[in-house]
Amino acid sequence: MIGLDTNVLARYYIEDNTDAEAQRQRLAARRLIESGRPLMVCKTVVLELEWVMRGYYGFAPAEVASVLRHLLDLAHVTVEDRGTVEQALSNCGAGLDFADALHHASYRTCVSIASFDDRGFGRRAKRLGLAPPVAVPS
Repeated sequence: MIGLDTNVLARYYIEDNTDAEAQRQRLAARRLIESGRPLMVCKTVVLELEWVMRGYYGFAPAEVASVLRHLLDLAHVTVEDRGTVEQALSNCGAGLDFADALHHASYRTCVSIASFDDRGFGRRAKRLGLAPPVAVPS
């Protein structure tokens, strides 16, 4: 099994033909990912890919979600903690940003989540009725 770094996935999913090296890397990424060989993506790479697509390249949340769903659908790719990533995608579609959604899904066995982000993360999680609840420590 081969573990994939964010930059390989970014080259595969993002058409950035700014120079010859970017084009060469894109072709290499396509050969590897489309080879059918067993591959693995850890959830921190998924988080970083979402940030690169949204924060650096300006992709819309729906475009990012489409890419992440495609990645999850590749039969030869194992995604670490797949259920957590799938739950995060679902909660992201419901209104959380992806990072908060991934954090929340990762804490699903906890009784609560302590965060000082009451205005963003906390309020959105409460509005969505997510468990565990997000609480501001006092």
